[in-house]
Amino acid sequence: MSLPPLVEPAAELTVDEVRRYSRHLIIPDVGMAGQKRLKNARVLCVGAGGLGSPALMYLAAAGVGTLGVIDFDTVDESNLQRQIIHGQSDVGRSKAESAASTVREINPLVNVVVHNEALTNDNVMELFAQYDLIVDGTDNFATRYMVNDAAVLLGKPYVWGSIYRFDGQASVFWAEHGPCYRCLYPEPPPPGMVPSCAEGGVLGVLCASIGSIQVNEAIKLLTGIGEPLVGRLMIYDALEMTYRQVKVRKDPECPLCGKNPTITELLEDYEAFCGAVSEEASEAAAGSTITARELKDMQDRGEDIFLVDVREINEYEIVSIPGATLIPKGEFLNGSALELLPHDKKIVLHCKSGVRSAEALAVVKNAGFSDAVHVGGGVLAWVSQIDPSLPSY
Repeated sequence: MSLPPLVEPAAELTVDEVRRYSRHLIIPDVGMAGQKRLKNARVLCVGAGGLGSPALMYLAAAGVGTLGVIDFDTVDESNLQRQIIHGQSDVGRSKAESAASTVREINPLVNVVVHNEALTNDNVMELFAQYDLIVDGTDNFATRYMVNDAAVLLGKPYVWGSIYRFDGQASVFWAEHGPCYRCLYPEPPPPGMVPSCAEGGVLGVLCASIGSIQVNEAIKLLTGIGEPLVGRLMIYDALEMTYRQVKVRKDPECPLCGKNPTITELLEDYEAFCGAVSEEASEAAAGSTITARELKDMQDRGEDIFLVDVREINEYEIVSIPGATLIPKGEFLNGSALELLPHDKKIVLHCKSGVRSAEALAVVKNAGFSDAVHVGGGVLAWVSQIDPSLPSY
């Protein structure tokens, strides 16, 4: 369905703006009125990473008058494979500042507002209130629910995108005209069920595919043209090169935007709501977590341990801790790994950062290996604290 323009047009376009945006101006559906609306628009991009990179660059090129970017992270070399708004010289720099520099280079006529901070319950309402439209480029469920809840409570539309390996999704959530994110995903997936991009990887160019869809939707909402993805979920498979749509209906029982909402303010703790680690894994890890240095000391003392790497084989091929045996987490969850564990040695588990090994630890302890432990921080901690010559990812 078509929707009215989100913003009023600016009073005029300068001669420089007419020259710059001429290819927009000669499109009948956009024209002077549409470009003036873009000039008058205020858009906040949450995240300057994989999705935020193309989104910010194309929003700037399109002539969005005020472009906000919020990100608390710094640029890492592993980001450069897909986060094209940053360059080699930006490694170690604030992502928000780096992104702002690129935006200004693309279009100096855009007013860039930098929010070099984390998005939290304490600032999300105040930040969102300053903008007409939110573009969600986050990569974790806790922040996605926070973005959705704040947008609904403020009556703001937002454009959502998600990427993983070769698969991408995009939609527009606007409770006034259709469903919200909670209508599609009433509850987050169980802890460990959906790996993050840091754990499972993502094809770099997929970010551009989904990020460009997000910008396309943002332009349509701001100018009032076309049919936005309100009530529709776009699903993209890069390997098969297919797009398909799924209708998303407003849930009348949605606790946030339904007929009788029960959520009338932001949840206190989205991290607890989404639970990166299950309660069982947290209980197993309590008192059974060692540091990378403690593992190294155990090896140096010649302690009789059985070190298990629960990552996937492609991760193991990138970097591994000396002496580790690869048994992927899935084999612990289905029980087949248990027969491979010796009963006369102390079991020490590790993964990339400590999340997956905590889940595997719960299985191992339930199987009777009461003295088993896992390495907090995983192989990343080993590289940073024990052997920096090894590659990180």
